[in-house]
Amino acid sequence: MTAPQDPRQSPLDWTQDGQPRSRRFGDVYFSAEDGLAESRAVYLDGCGLPDAWAGRRTFTVGELGFGTGLNIAALLDLWRRTRPPEGRLQIFSVEAFPVAAEEAARALARWPELAQVVAPLVACWPGYARGRHRVDLPEWGAILDVAVLDVGEALAGWAGAANAWFLDGFSPALNPQMWTDEVLALVAARSAPGARAASFTVAGQVRRGLAAAGFAVEKRPGHGRKRQRLEARLPGQAADPPRRRVAIVGAGIAGAAAARAVRALGGEAVVVEAAHPGAGGSGNPAALVTPRLDAGLGEAARLFAQAVGRAVQLYADVPDAVLARGVLQLAADPRDAERFARIAGSDVFEPGALAILDPAAAAARLGEPAPAALDQANALVVDPAPILAAWTGATHTATVTSLARDGAGWRLLDAAGGEIVRADAVILAAALGSRELAPDLPLAPVRGQASWSRGGEQAPAAAWGGYVLPTRTGLLFGATHDRHDAATDLRAADHRRNLDLLAAALPGLAARLATGPLEGRAAIRAVTPDRLPLAGSLGEDGLFVLSGFGSRGFSLAPLLAEHVAALALGAPSPIGAAAAELMAPHRFARRAARRSRS
Repeated sequence: MTAPQDPRQSPLDWTQDGQPRSRRFGDVYFSAEDGLAESRAVYLDGCGLPDAWAGRRTFTVGELGFGTGLNIAALLDLWRRTRPPEGRLQIFSVEAFPVAAEEAARALARWPELAQVVAPLVACWPGYARGRHRVDLPEWGAILDVAVLDVGEALAGWAGAANAWFLDGFSPALNPQMWTDEVLALVAARSAPGARAASFTVAGQVRRGLAAAGFAVEKRPGHGRKRQRLEARLPGQAADPPRRRVAIVGAGIAGAAAARAVRALGGEAVVVEAAHPGAGGSGNPAALVTPRLDAGLGEAARLFAQAVGRAVQLYADVPDAVLARGVLQLAADPRDAERFARIAGSDVFEPGALAILDPAAAAARLGEPAPAALDQANALVVDPAPILAAWTGATHTATVTSLARDGAGWRLLDAAGGEIVRADAVILAAALGSRELAPDLPLAPVRGQASWSRGGEQAPAAAWGGYVLPTRTGLLFGATHDRHDAATDLRAADHRRNLDLLAAALPGLAARLATGPLEGRAAIRAVTPDRLPLAGSLGEDGLFVLSGFGSRGFSLAPLLAEHVAALALGAPSPIGAAAAELMAPHRFARRAARRSRS
């Protein structure tokens, strides 16, 4: 595992004339003469831009070597000026040694003509955490995914197909792992027919590697002092995918996130809800946004960390959505201190996002004696209502009782067989209700009743097995966890159970809340046998599911909705292939088949 990079230990130095230079590779990030002119000549002209995207609805660019973001800034500036009507630009870039936003701003400040794109790019600059980072640039219909990973892992896990490649790692002599035959073969495998690739280097191993991967390679006149540059092209012609209409069943956080993700990719989202947005598990006055704290730090832990980072990013853009920042995870037993330390020291979270608090510091935060805690500085408490309102859009109020294929698309039908809506694709995002339309889904009910107070007591957000969260008017705490119970009646006994759960961690607060009236709500969580969500294709063309979140919908749904929307619309997913397999609905059948063979 790669240690998390300390942002104070930059991967670059600055020369006396203000040029950024890599400490690791001993090479410049761009030409000292005019890096922007070189970027335009080598990469934009070398990939035939903007002519290559003329008349297209979607265009995908891949890059090896994000660096200071100069190539992408030049690309966005050109796209901004020549974007086709309703065009959508997807960018995938790899950078194993990221620089800070402040360093990028300093490096790019020498070109004021790029200021219009540099400012928003730097404002949402990807982080340091090892994994995948998504940056939204909606003003230009562009999405940037940066993989902070080794190049082979990044390419192997990406499911996109680029129309153009900027091959801009440091020189092959100084950074040979960026230019291996295996890497160049992955570039070809992740390319659309007719894809073009461009590079500043014409080194023999690069030309031979691209040719072996199927590219037709030629040398072209170089820029500035460089005699030559490289252009390469795959045979064929890429087809522009059609604009698709996606029906989404369910208007909780899963359905709302799916609608937002479909629209962000240029698709049409139609939401169908039996009752009203938030009628199910997304209707409480507050929700927790935290990662699963898995000291094994495997694929699931990395995905949860990425998902929470993405959720925090998206919720921050919804007015009035964030109720509180920072959540304390209280230690439940002595082994938790070691577990917390391992997680806080990992590279899957941003530097400084997690910190260990000793009992005295935790008690000072909570106002009563407390055990050691993990301070999750970036975690959130959110108000579900404004998020659902912002993302869901107009809904069809109807109960979908069956789905019927209609040529290449789908018809959503009510109990009388009447058509509610028809669409090219369907995403089932109705929690346990998804099972009514796809009976083979391995979903089971878990009843959860939350309790809350109004007025008076306030407390910071904390979790331990239970939780306490601030709402707009008081505190929410709980919740019960009753498997195979699908009733939603409000139970006085469950208020007492929630008070007992609160008292186990914060007895003083529980005693004060016990003297006042409590309100509450019961909802049904949908859980899977392995406690991981279902996010992916159901095996039939155009039919997908986004469900099984248990109590973690607000943490996981935004990112996994983007994954499912990408599958539905033929766009690159923000998650890696291994994570996609971990969430795939067919994983249970696959495991059963393996067991039967063994």
